[in-house]
Amino acid sequence: FPSNKWIKLNVGGKIYTTTIDTLVGREPDSMLARMFLQHAGGMMPSERDEQGAYLIDRSARYFEPIINYLRHGEFVCENHISIKGVLEEARFFGIYSLVTHLEEKLSEQEQQVDDRPLTRMEVIKAIIQTSAITELRFQGVNLAGADLRKLDFRNINFKYANMSRCNLSHTNLNYCCLERADLQNANLECAQLVSVRGLCANMEGANLRGCNFEDPTGVRTNLEGVNLKGACLESSNMAGVNLRVANLKNANMKNCNLRAAVLAGADLERCNLSGSDLQEANLRGANLKDAELALMVTPLHMSQAIR
Repeated sequence: FPSNKWIKLNVGGKIYTTTIDTLVGREPDSMLARMFLQHAGGMMPSERDEQGAYLIDRSARYFEPIINYLRHGEFVCENHISIKGVLEEARFFGIYSLVTHLEEKLSEQEQQVDDRPLTRMEVIKAIIQTSAITELRFQGVNLAGADLRKLDFRNINFKYANMSRCNLSHTNLNYCCLERADLQNANLECAQLVSVRGLCANMEGANLRGCNFEDPTGVRTNLEGVNLKGACLESSNMAGVNLRVANLKNANMKNCNLRAAVLAGADLERCNLSGSDLQEANLRGANLKDAELALMVTPLHMSQAIR
């Protein structure tokens, strides 16, 4: 067949008009090319219909993006057409450059689905389906931006979880593990955080106004090394909390109960501690540069801040 010869293909009942050059030029080793190439590796063309079009028993829906790809080298697919379906047809016809492209595209789509944040309903379903005596693990789970307000998360493992921008206001997070969790700009207003383990968690810019951290049994909430830079902790009950070497730069800690809290080595630069109760708090080695300490409930003794 001459390369500029026009031919018709009947694919699944739909007629396509194209040239030999289109079928051969981009993928000379494909099944379509070998049907019309006159050499030793060629194939016999299929039978023709009454209009002279070569009959190919495949899906027209998925063939159209393939013929267009052979024409201009770009993969264009309507939203209602399955990429997986096109991939199977590309494999059948031996369009291997397109196969590679589609496999990468499908892999990206699957990755996006895997990384999709869980919704409120998905989280509630997981909680409902888990026995009260069974430990529920959300370790490493993506919950970014989820509305989780007023839910009961007691004893759940959120280690390494992405909870940035989550609405966790009025939630019960007692005895949870938040170690190295990402809670940037999350809303935890009025949350219960008794005996939480939050070592090195990232709570930068989070709203923790009116939270309760104090365990009446005396077990300390552990927030050692946590990043609370620019966070709001105003009016929170943080008695006995371990904030050793925490970053509290520019944090709002007005009117907080910090009795017996451990702030040794913490960075409190420009932190607003006005009206807070720091009785028996450990501030040894803490950076108090430009910190606001007005209207303290109890006097701050030098021994609390000296190594």
